[in-house]
Amino acid sequence: MIPFTVNIKLAARTLTGPLNSHNKPAVDWGWQGLIAQGCHSSILIIDPKTAQTIQVLERHKANVVKVKWSRENYHHSLSSPYSLRLASADAAGKIIVWDVVSGMAHCEIQEHAKPIQDLDWLWNQDASRDLLLAVHPPNYIVLWNGDTGTKLWKKSYAENILSFSFDPFDPSNLALLTSEGIVFITDFSPSKAPGSAGKKVYIASPHSSPAHSKPAAVQPTGAKKALNKVKVLITNEKPTAEAVTLNDCLQLSYLPSKRNHMLLLYPREILILDLELSQTVGVVAIERSGVPFIQVIPCAQRDVLYCLHENGCITLRVCRSTTPLSEETDPEQSVQELVYDLRSQCDAIRVTKTVRPYRAVVCPVNENRAALVVSDGRIMLLKKYSSLPGKVLSVHSGLSPLYSPINFCGTPLSRNQKRIPDLSLNTMIGHTLISGVDPPWPTAGQQEVQLKFLLTGLLSGLPLPPFSLRMCPPLTTKNINHYQPLLAVGTSNGSVLVYNLTSGLLHKELSVHSCEVRGIEWVSLTSFLSFATSSPNNMGLVRNELQHVDLRTGRCFAFRGERGNDEPAIEMIKVSHLKQYLVVVFRDKPLELWDVRTGTLLREMAKNFPTVTALEWSPSHNLKSLKKKQMAAREAMARQTTLSDAEQSSIESSVIRSDHIQSSPEKSISIYSYFTLFIITDDHRSLGSMGSIACIAWKGDTLVLGDVDGNLNFWDLKARLSRGIPTHRGWVKKIRFAPGKGNQKLLVMYTDGAEVWDTKEVQMVSSIRVGRNMSYRILDIDWCTSDKVVLASDDGCVRVLEMAMKSASYRMDEQDLTDPVWCPYLLLPRAALTLKAFLLLQPWSGSYTMDIAQVYMISCFFFSKKSDIKSVLEDPELSLLQRCLLVSRLFGDESDLQFWTVAAHYIQSFSQGHLDICHDILCESSFFQVRKKVHISQSYVIHLRDVYGDVPLPLQTDRAVQLLLETNADNPSYYCDSLKACLVTTIPSSGPSQSTIKLVATNMIASGKLAEGVQLLCLIDKAVDACRYLQTYGEWNRAAWLAKVRLNPAEASDVLKRWAEHLCSSQVNQKSKAVLVLLSLGCFHKVGEMLHSMRYFDRAALFIEACLKYGVMEADDGTNILSLIGAAFADYARLLQSMGLREGAALWASRAGGAGEELLEELFQREATDLTPKEEEAGLGTIE
Repeated sequence: MIPFTVNIKLAARTLTGPLNSHNKPAVDWGWQGLIAQGCHSSILIIDPKTAQTIQVLERHKANVVKVKWSRENYHHSLSSPYSLRLASADAAGKIIVWDVVSGMAHCEIQEHAKPIQDLDWLWNQDASRDLLLAVHPPNYIVLWNGDTGTKLWKKSYAENILSFSFDPFDPSNLALLTSEGIVFITDFSPSKAPGSAGKKVYIASPHSSPAHSKPAAVQPTGAKKALNKVKVLITNEKPTAEAVTLNDCLQLSYLPSKRNHMLLLYPREILILDLELSQTVGVVAIERSGVPFIQVIPCAQRDVLYCLHENGCITLRVCRSTTPLSEETDPEQSVQELVYDLRSQCDAIRVTKTVRPYRAVVCPVNENRAALVVSDGRIMLLKKYSSLPGKVLSVHSGLSPLYSPINFCGTPLSRNQKRIPDLSLNTMIGHTLISGVDPPWPTAGQQEVQLKFLLTGLLSGLPLPPFSLRMCPPLTTKNINHYQPLLAVGTSNGSVLVYNLTSGLLHKELSVHSCEVRGIEWVSLTSFLSFATSSPNNMGLVRNELQHVDLRTGRCFAFRGERGNDEPAIEMIKVSHLKQYLVVVFRDKPLELWDVRTGTLLREMAKNFPTVTALEWSPSHNLKSLKKKQMAAREAMARQTTLSDAEQSSIESSVIRSDHIQSSPEKSISIYSYFTLFIITDDHRSLGSMGSIACIAWKGDTLVLGDVDGNLNFWDLKARLSRGIPTHRGWVKKIRFAPGKGNQKLLVMYTDGAEVWDTKEVQMVSSIRVGRNMSYRILDIDWCTSDKVVLASDDGCVRVLEMAMKSASYRMDEQDLTDPVWCPYLLLPRAALTLKAFLLLQPWSGSYTMDIAQVYMISCFFFSKKSDIKSVLEDPELSLLQRCLLVSRLFGDESDLQFWTVAAHYIQSFSQGHLDICHDILCESSFFQVRKKVHISQSYVIHLRDVYGDVPLPLQTDRAVQLLLETNADNPSYYCDSLKACLVTTIPSSGPSQSTIKLVATNMIASGKLAEGVQLLCLIDKAVDACRYLQTYGEWNRAAWLAKVRLNPAEASDVLKRWAEHLCSSQVNQKSKAVLVLLSLGCFHKVGEMLHSMRYFDRAALFIEACLKYGVMEADDGTNILSLIGAAFADYARLLQSMGLREGAALWASRAGGAGEELLEELFQREATDLTPKEEEAGLGTIE
């Protein structure tokens, strides 16, 4: 058990509140497992697993409008470590790239002074992982180097750019959503700006589409009827003015689950576009009584949409294909349309004028967790669970059931193997009914599941300002064993929020008052007094509420009893330093003096008592000297005047005695001593050269006065000296001394900012001012420790700052969190890689263990919390491929996850179904062809007119001719379509026609008509030649697609191998994609060689080990394979040795044959050498 300790040193932090409207799109959930959210000019970093704010970044001067985590789509090593990088953009056009762990800005970028419209990192990171694309208003896209802040290129367009979306399947494709339509860019490159202006298309309003029009009297039949069922929304002609006004497209996004599909979001509709067909193939429409959409998040692992509605409800819609797969079905009645069925939804929130949903984000690693950001600062963390349906639930929905997959981490579960339930989206929902290809019935081992959302965490922010602050009594040697640094925040709605500043979490929320809290005073470490005043009535009187609150029990009672109705408002309350007495000051009423411990009224001043404008209690450590002075005064009075016994007793029993200090003939102030009160009254408001005194602070022998003109007057009571300092800052609102014996620092609050003064030297230490070094206005101040201040501001935030008052950012690894955070990115690079190597493989021991402290000095709290993950990792039944996949998920390693998903599928000879459709070209040819067959039947279109890559499959000829012949006579393409129908009809004939068509196709390609020539070659079954022409002219993706669809395995393999060579060239530099292509071809030896040559030593060794275990690579196949195994295992052993995992290094070196002998000898020598404890500690202590 960890001993209880008190963290005396508090971290700087920011407690945030409601968001600004500019912050609406500023939220992102990264592969690193953390959420970044903009709040005014600050950025919160949130751990969704523990619902903690673990960092706040402050450097922006304007409201943050965009945040984006960097991608993790690269191999991680000591030279390319796991790191937390975040890009943020504000309304003033500034972009900052952050090192989130240290809280420091890595670089700052400024192009214009207008809000950044959109921002994203390039996902293809083989060449560079530092590239950042930004939209600068009104119509510029700029590519920046996020590491150096260098501008690489800039490109302008004709229309205003609203947002953009990268094609997740092709890094050269980019779509821009503009004010008038969409611009498709197909030549995007990091090395140079796009050469062309892109293909400009316009979005017709969905309400003018066939789905919204009334049925005509005469309906077309056959193929035309099928075509009319699909809404044609993309045109090359600019729509009319009416159509443009109806264009209220909210969002544009490529679908990461399907190639060449795009999502368009309208308030009441979601349209799924097939960009190959230029048609809509799926519609999600809301009924008239339904709640409109705000945002849609498409998933990659399954064709699933997370939809956010205006009432804060998140719905989950799962795609279902409507095309029957039976070959006997009438093709004219089998039009496929993608239907997204509502499968789950969470509860809506209560929407008001100030509370409305802003954005939702989804975990990109597992895609089964979501977070909802609300305008009042709340973040609701949701997780999707799958459950077996109950008797009632399985009947009423009427939807086809969903089934669980039979695989876990890419491999079928063995009988006794453990699994993690609901690990990710693709472990919850199988392929059934989703891809449009799989049969709608379950296979053996699949179970029907239903999905549901559960709220797993809630972060609540501060309410709307204004606030009043008060820190609890300071830490002392007497209370150190039970001290908690609690900050009480009084709010405008009458509640008092108590925060623990060690963790930054809300400790208690107490509904104390019915109106705005005006002030708080602590009377012990566990109780406080707070007061509130209602709005004045016609006579100017209010209802005063003075409450005593006990934090331990939550008990709250009216401290003044029945008093408080219809009286002047309370101006302030002051508790004495020993927490024994309380002074209550009213606006137009004499003050009251109370005993805090007994709750009794000691004295109410006479009606003619002047109005108090400022007061302060004497410091508690001066009580002895004050008593001596009072006794001396009484003795002097006794010597001068003989008093009667009655008068003497009257003086002794006097509760308050008054002394007047005459500073000038006209002006004086009063010291009323009841251990002792220093009071400025209305008739003695000014002193010497000072204006009207507004506040007082007294500590030790130092007394400080502040006036309405910005003057500070420092009194040294011991030396009887005073010094006035004009600050020229206007009204001094509040002054407070720092806690701690001998600490004479003073915090001063002005209308336009704050300052810290050293009263010993009478000089300013630090200053902040609105417009100069901050963008917010300060509402209240206090000290939270002897060297940190806490400020409440009008942007709804409460900031704990160092005395320099510069930034609230801090090092995350120095923080004291309530719950430990699992995030390998927070570790030092070597420590993160050591932890990963430790979790991946432990073949040196008979059983797996999660106690990494036995091997290395790293504490892993995560596995003590997550018993299911711990038990699975310790399960000996977990295969190497499953372990690699699971660890890559835990680390949020995008590159690793994609590689091991494809590798696990093909190493196991893809006997367990097919790859997910999001892998596209990497899927098996058989599955690819079936899917494309469905795709072509989807629209009855044979791609002869617009798309050269999508060529007819064998059984589609009759349907193509039928469609072409139904072209209207007034259509411009009527003549061309008629000739194409004749051409398609003549295809079956052989002889001269084939030669002629090939000659024509070759001439067309030579003359620049590549699309038409390729189509003709495919019509006469010359797809091999078509692929070669496509590759010659740089259409590599189309060639790969065509090879998968039309060629036999041997021919397709040649085409794809040429593509892999092209991807490895220095001009393209996409070796990671080339490795995946070779994996899909079963070229495992070549993959191992490439991984080793790219210095991916860990991935290469584990991949070869998996190949050997599954028998797809034999160790005695030849000298080349043996040398590859030896080199890969030896290099991995050296990597493990550098991390301190010597047992693992020895094992891999022993398996490397001759290549590992030298390393083995070195390891044995080192083990034999007796190291001193200090040397041993130095050797292991590099990572903690």
